[in-house]
Amino acid sequence: MNYRIIDANLNRVNEGLRCIEEYTRFQLNNQNLTKKLKNIRHEISIFFDKNYDNLISSRDTLNDVGTSIENISKKNENTNVLRANLKRVQEGLRVLSEYGHLSDKYRYEIYIIEKEITELISMKQQTNIKNVLLKDKNIYLITSSDNFSSQNEFLDKVAQILNAGVKIIQYREKNKSASEIIKTGQALRQLCSMYNALFIVNDRVDIAKILDSDGVHLGQDDISISDARKILGDDKIIGISTHKPDDAIIAQQNGADYIGVGPVFKTPTKPNTTPVGLEYVKWVKENINIPFYAIGSIDENNVNSVIKAGADRIAVIRALMNSENPEKTVKRFIEEIENGK
Repeated sequence: MNYRIIDANLNRVNEGLRCIEEYTRFQLNNQNLTKKLKNIRHEISIFFDKNYDNLISSRDTLNDVGTSIENISKKNENTNVLRANLKRVQEGLRVLSEYGHLSDKYRYEIYIIEKEITELISMKQQTNIKNVLLKDKNIYLITSSDNFSSQNEFLDKVAQILNAGVKIIQYREKNKSASEIIKTGQALRQLCSMYNALFIVNDRVDIAKILDSDGVHLGQDDISISDARKILGDDKIIGISTHKPDDAIIAQQNGADYIGVGPVFKTPTKPNTTPVGLEYVKWVKENINIPFYAIGSIDENNVNSVIKAGADRIAVIRALMNSENPEKTVKRFIEEIENGK
C-alpha cells in the first residue's frame, strides 16, 4: 500500500469535501446536502483511521515535487470554486479506490450530489430572475368578466387598467368553456405584451401552457407546485393562494415564486371562505421570505390598513374592474404603497 499516495489524496478529498460542504451550507442553505457531505467526510476518515500513523509518517511535504507546481487556475466565482472541488473530490476518490481499496460508493454519491447541487443552483438562478420580473409589480389585477356585456368591453377595461400602470394581471375565468377561455386569453396575452405586463393564468395549467403565459396561479385544491413546474418549466412564475401560516410555509418550501394572502376581508368572490384578517398579513410579513400579495375586498377605503399590517403588494378584482376611473384608483393604491415603505 502506497501510504504517500493515500495520504495526499485523503487530504485532497477532505479539503474538497469541506469546500463543497461550506457552499451547500452557506450559499444554498441546504441542510440535507450539508449533512450528506459531512457524513461522507467522516466515513472516509474513519475508513483510513486504522492506517493513520503510517499515513503521517509517510508524509514528506518538503520533498514533494508536486508542491512546486504552480496552480494556474484562477477561480473568482463561488460556483467555479464549487465545480473545481467537486472534480477534485471525484478524482481523489478514484485514487483512494485504486490504491486504498475505498468503496466506489462514495464517488457515485458525489456524482449524485453534484447533479443535485447543479439543479439547485439552476433553480436559484431562475428564482432570482423571477424575483426581478416581480419587482415593482405591486398592484396585481385579477380579471373578472362577469359584469361586461361583451368581450370587447371587457378587454377595453383591462387595457385601461394596464394603461394606468398595472404591470401584472391574472386571467381568472370560472364560467366559460376552455375554448372561450383560450380565445379571450390570447387577446389578453397580446394586451400584456403591448403594455410590458406579466400575464398569469388562474388554476388552468394546461391553458397556461397553451397560451405560453408568464405563469400560473394555483389554489390549495389545484395540482401541486412541483407538477405545475413539470408542465410549465422552471422559468415560469408559479403563485399559490394561502389562507393560514401552514399554507404559506409549505408554499415557500415547495418553491412558490409568490403567494396570495387572503381573503383579508370578506369577499363575494369566495362567499364561503372566512376572512383571514390583518393578523395573517402581519404574520406573513414577519415569517415568509418570498413575495406575497394581500387579497380579498381590498379597495381605496381599506388599503391603508392592509399596508400598515405589512403588505407592500396587493391583488384586486372589483376595485379595478368596477372602477369608473382606473387611472385614479391605481394612483391611489400606488401612493398608499409608497407611503407605507
